[in-house]
Amino acid sequence: MAPVKKKIGVLTSGGDSPGMNAAIRSVVRTAVYQNWQVCGIRSGFSGLLTQDFVFLGARDVSGIIQQGGTILKSARAPEFTQEAIQQRALKLLEEQHIEGLIVIGGNGSHAGALALSLKGFPVIAIGATIDNDVFGTDVAIGVDTALNITLEAMDRLKVTAASHQRAFLLEVMGRHCGYLALVAGITGGAEAVVIPELDMTPEAVADQLRRAYERGHAHAIAVVAEGARHNADELDSYFRKYESRLGFELRTTKLGYVQRGGAPGACDRLLASQLGAAACDHLAQDQHGTSIGIVKGRLTATPLALAAVREHSLDPDLIELYRVLAI
Repeated sequence: MAPVKKKIGVLTSGGDSPGMNAAIRSVVRTAVYQNWQVCGIRSGFSGLLTQDFVFLGARDVSGIIQQGGTILKSARAPEFTQEAIQQRALKLLEEQHIEGLIVIGGNGSHAGALALSLKGFPVIAIGATIDNDVFGTDVAIGVDTALNITLEAMDRLKVTAASHQRAFLLEVMGRHCGYLALVAGITGGAEAVVIPELDMTPEAVADQLRRAYERGHAHAIAVVAEGARHNADELDSYFRKYESRLGFELRTTKLGYVQRGGAPGACDRLLASQLGAAACDHLAQDQHGTSIGIVKGRLTATPLALAAVREHSLDPDLIELYRVLAI
């Protein structure tokens, strides 16, 4: 057996998303193919600080590509913003002879990756969050699966909504980004979409739902992003207060963490496999300090200095498409 050329670390951080395991598998198997050793770091940056390490070989990641969540577990580490904590992390990486690190996660994970990168340590990040707010990629790992879970919920709600001629308010996750709500609204045929990027008053939402009934619809669905100025709780309260004037009942459903669970779909498995392999390839070429993503169908490396501080913005064409189709 040839001697190991390099030892790298891999961790998942922040909120879990479907496809993280597929990314871990891709990182490990690509590294093994290059005759590298992989140190899995459990529980994100917190696990790095507590030295929760595990060796990962090709067979250790067998059968995980279809699993939701992350075999390395995940956690948030707010203390990682401190200079002393970052220096301790670098010392621990050095003690383990880890020469590069791949971080899989969302905005907070990218911020941690940037902190280590600025100190000269080779780090590459991969966007994995159902919020789809990571700058430098059109779609993050987990988004497609979360969308399909949302669509299934919408289809089910429409059945009961039509049976009782009611309006339904469906709240989806996404933090401050309305991507999940907007795309679910377009592909699920919602009558109204309420997102942070497209301000809409409660009365405007009511008008759109009312017009749906006037056009002969047996039901009406409004999709609300959790980060919208008028969120689901506020809209629900408004509709209850003015129910007699509005002329119809409203029922509210919050999907919550249901969207993050379950097995990743084919698109997320493929995306995670591509990004994990690309991250290793960039480390092999000594190209680091970047976030690996997909832009217009092509693998792209965005400097962490941008990816960690900016957020992915909605495509204005998608907003216009919603407006056209919601008539």
